[in-house]
Amino acid sequence: MRETERSRSPEELETHLRGLIEASREQAAEDPFRNPVLAVTLAITRRFDRGEISGDDLDALFVRLRAQALAERAARLRAYVGLNGAPDDREDADAAVPNRLAAAVPQRAGDFETFRDRVGRTAFAVVFTAHPTFGMPRAVAALLARSASLADPAAREPLIAEAAALSTRPDPKISLDDEFDQACIAANHARAALDGFNGALIDAARRRWPDRWGELVPRPLAVASWVGCDTDGRTDIGWWDTLRYRLESKRMQFERVLRQVPKIPATQVVRALAENALSAVNRQLIVAPRLGDKPSLEAVHRFALAVIIERDRAQTDAGALLAGLAAALGAAEDEADKRTIAVLRAGVATHGLSNALPHFRLNASQIHNAVRRVTDIEGEPADPAQRRSHLATIHALLNDVAAVDVDFGALAAERASAARLMMTIAQILKHVDGTHPVRFLIAETETGYTLLAALWLARHYGIADKLEITPLFETAEALEQGIRVLDDALRNPHWRAYLKRIGRLTVQFGYSDSGRYVGQLAATFWIERLRLRITELMVQNGLADIELAIFDTHGESIGRGAHPTSLRDRLAYLAPEDARAKNRAAGIRVRLESSFQGTDGYLLFGSPALAEASLARIAEHVYALDLAEDDAFADYALAEPKAGPDAARDPVYAETDFALEFFTAVRQEMESLVEDPGYAALLGTFGPSLIDRTGSRPVARQSDGGGPALITHPRQMRAIPNNAILQQLGYLANSLHGLGRAAERAPDIFDEMRRDSVRFSRAFRLAQHAASVGDLDVLRAYIDTLDPAVWLERARRTQKDGRREELITIARSLERLDLAPALRRLFGRLTCDWLGLQAAAPDLKKMSVRLTLLHALRLALIHRIWFTAVHIPSFRPQAGVSREQLLERFLRLDIDACLALLDEIFPVTPDPTLGLNFGEPAGPRDVGTYEAEHTGLFQPIRRMFVQVREISGMIQHEVGAFG
Repeated sequence: MRETERSRSPEELETHLRGLIEASREQAAEDPFRNPVLAVTLAITRRFDRGEISGDDLDALFVRLRAQALAERAARLRAYVGLNGAPDDREDADAAVPNRLAAAVPQRAGDFETFRDRVGRTAFAVVFTAHPTFGMPRAVAALLARSASLADPAAREPLIAEAAALSTRPDPKISLDDEFDQACIAANHARAALDGFNGALIDAARRRWPDRWGELVPRPLAVASWVGCDTDGRTDIGWWDTLRYRLESKRMQFERVLRQVPKIPATQVVRALAENALSAVNRQLIVAPRLGDKPSLEAVHRFALAVIIERDRAQTDAGALLAGLAAALGAAEDEADKRTIAVLRAGVATHGLSNALPHFRLNASQIHNAVRRVTDIEGEPADPAQRRSHLATIHALLNDVAAVDVDFGALAAERASAARLMMTIAQILKHVDGTHPVRFLIAETETGYTLLAALWLARHYGIADKLEITPLFETAEALEQGIRVLDDALRNPHWRAYLKRIGRLTVQFGYSDSGRYVGQLAATFWIERLRLRITELMVQNGLADIELAIFDTHGESIGRGAHPTSLRDRLAYLAPEDARAKNRAAGIRVRLESSFQGTDGYLLFGSPALAEASLARIAEHVYALDLAEDDAFADYALAEPKAGPDAARDPVYAETDFALEFFTAVRQEMESLVEDPGYAALLGTFGPSLIDRTGSRPVARQSDGGGPALITHPRQMRAIPNNAILQQLGYLANSLHGLGRAAERAPDIFDEMRRDSVRFSRAFRLAQHAASVGDLDVLRAYIDTLDPAVWLERARRTQKDGRREELITIARSLERLDLAPALRRLFGRLTCDWLGLQAAAPDLKKMSVRLTLLHALRLALIHRIWFTAVHIPSFRPQAGVSREQLLERFLRLDIDACLALLDEIFPVTPDPTLGLNFGEPAGPRDVGTYEAEHTGLFQPIRRMFVQVREISGMIQHEVGAFG
């Protein structure tokens, strides 16, 4: 090996490899039959073969590439939440909404009441959720948040360097406790930022109404979480876990009170109440079962008794605390103390005895199963032929339902998931915090029967007046039939009476299945369409006087609905101006809620500075219509249509035929793609093995013969890995596919909408970002890697000794998998649509050289793993697995399981029975060990696979989120 090659620094190696990418792209422009990514992959492989690049060289290069990706991500995060600019300017901007809200109130009788009512109603909730999107280590996330909080790029460099020295792979074991801890950190930052915003509102009121500001209890924004309360598709969360998490949230709220309340005589009663309550909650938590194995009945019994015995001392309602704070505010003499007490009172009024309001979630089928025990009706509620009989049956049940008592013994004995969750909520409201109604989300709601059945359960367990029953609409069927679901429920007098009592209709929109099955841009169109129809339905049913709460449970990446360009765009993309204006014109008060998921979502609240900026952007969005006449909000005013018959509307709403046809075309193309066998093969062959486990949710199923289950349809995997795999394979079909065909139908109008429509251009910016981190050349390189013909062509031309046999062996194994025909057809489908999109939008950006290089490096490592695997010695079938089957699993990158099996087949330690006398003549023993196989084969494979997964983490940073 040449010394010049051996001594290459990471900087020189990066420059050399970048040059390969750039040169290969230039050559591909002249040679349409050349894949530039696969050509670079081959060039890197040859450098591996010649010893010009070693594993140590890659590790050093990774530190450099990680630093670049993290530095850019920190800069993007700052810009995303609006932290760029001088600190003084930002402070003025963050106080702008409170000041202008007070100034915008007309100078007339009742003006204080107008302001008090406007900011005294919660208009937006930040909801911290915990899907498996914890794609980076906690340490890296913390350093990234700290870096993004600093204005000086030079000051960020040490933090970025520290983060770059760490792995990008997620923490090895992520428990529900870990997720809860991370959610609490984000929630605490959000609560602190909210205190600052409420303080600014109080200051504005004090200047405008110096004699009455003490009456103000601002509750404009709230913080919530479903971590530990989301049992949809999970059986590993016990009711005792959920109860413990609510107690921990309660403990944090009392700790907050004691930390913030001034130590003055006027607050003596408040401090005593909080201290006693905190001590009681701590005693309850001491005996709470910890996360893990199911606790014994004795442990559960001991915990239940502690909850009940300490109940009164721990407080179960914020009424006494709020009364004490009101009295302290009146008795305090110092203005600064008064302000502190007023801010604290606002936080308690909003959140009760919780650090974050709770959201509970489960599946519609679980509701149906729980109610089925008291009905004698056959069939499924979603069956159109059974619709009327189910609705009639549940109506009859609601006529006669009576509340039953709930105790911890009944809860411990209950086996039906929905009934158990209802009883858990009942006990939490009774023994932990009953200040506010709690949210009860129902996934896969596709019939009004589900809502009525949930109402029956709520009334049966005595909590109907404290439970916000919320349907989740996210499947294609639900988005189509959602209005019928609500209409069927509203035709029932029990449901209408329930809504009047609770004072709110709450709906949840999901971007998981909708985005991956109908396309991300099409999904947002159908969701907006359903929003508008819900407004019409409320007016028709005389419900304009109740509040409409809309909870958008998108993820952080473009794969699940979060707009990538800015938080302002994200909020407006989810809650379009036209829909909001129509709610306002109808007199319907709207409460918006938005989820922030996993590591990526929590980053927006990962430091005090990020949380303050995020809440400032949210406040600007929430109050944009109220401040549309203010020059300081001119940008928002331009995007906010005025209600009324002569209002100038966004042109996309004027061209209703274009919008309907465009998004219908996208949906049709995406639905067809999902049914393509090649698409399942693309997602399922080795895609799942490219990504680490990123959450506490149980892992995917295994096949009967060992190894990962064969994916034959995307519905067999969850939305997050579905999206993450597309990101890892270099083409984000769920955000791009179908747009080409749709744009080709009316290219002139498509151009006009991009230019003139705020709504359409904002949506298309999402696709633009998807295009910038995707490349069909990259995707083709992965597809070609699974094509035996490509390996045979390499075998025909290789000059390296022994390589021909390796290539032929890989080709034969790939032939047995039989993936190539379907994948080639898939690539043709994707290419045809992409060409249409490229013609309609020639300004789309290309994938960066650095991201392309990461894909080429990972492909070279995958190829090298396969070259090494074919040298595994023959062995008798072990655990039903032959050598041929093992090689096929290597091709699917089931590396960890394969190596574990090989450790058993080829042990590195001697037989422990050697030399022991068992009382008989010694039988045959395998006296040898297999150190050479471990050293020459298994350990190199293990190291290379670690590097494969390391690159996956870096690609995550380049894309900007996981899944």
